[in-house]
Amino acid sequence: MSPSGSPVVHTDDDGDGVTARTLPEAEFAFPGPLRDALVAAVLTGRKTSTTSLLVEYTITGEPLPVVGERQAVVDSCGNRVAVIETVAVDQVPLRQVPLQHAVDEGEGHETLAQWRADHERFWHGEDMRQSLGDTTFTVDDGTMVVLERFRLVGTAASDQ
Repeated sequence: MSPSGSPVVHTDDDGDGVTARTLPEAEFAFPGPLRDALVAAVLTGRKTSTTSLLVEYTITGEPLPVVGERQAVVDSCGNRVAVIETVAVDQVPLRQVPLQHAVDEGEGHETLAQWRADHERFWHGEDMRQSLGDTTFTVDDGTMVVLERFRLVGTAASDQ
C-alpha cells in the first residue's frame, strides 16, 4: 500500500504483461499547473470524471476511451503516477453535460456555468488551439464532447 492507502500498481499480478509501465498514458490538460492540480485530484479520489472534445480524437487518430481500459496517469514531468480504469464513456453535445459529471471532475465547480466557463477558457486557449491546428477554434452548445468516468486503481510506485 502507498502512504495514501491506495494499492501500489507496479507489478503484473495477473500475468498478462500489463503494468503501469506498459499502459497507454492518460494526460489531463497540458503540462503545467492545471495538469498538476488535476493529477492531484485524481490521486486523492476527488476527480473521477473528465471531458474531452470529440474533435481531439478525430485529429489525433487516438481511439475513444473504452470501458474496462486502464491507463497510466502522467504528471507534468512525464512520470506515471497512477493507474485509472474507465468505467463509463458517453458522447454528448456540450449543452447536455450533466451537473454530476462536472462536479465529479474534482475542480470545485458547483454549477454547470462555472464548469463551462473554465472549460471554455481551456478549450479556447492557445495550447488547445495549437493542438487542434485551428487558431480560431471555439466551442458552442452543439460541440460534441466525450464524457469519461474512471476509478483510481492505484498509485504507481516511484521506481517506475
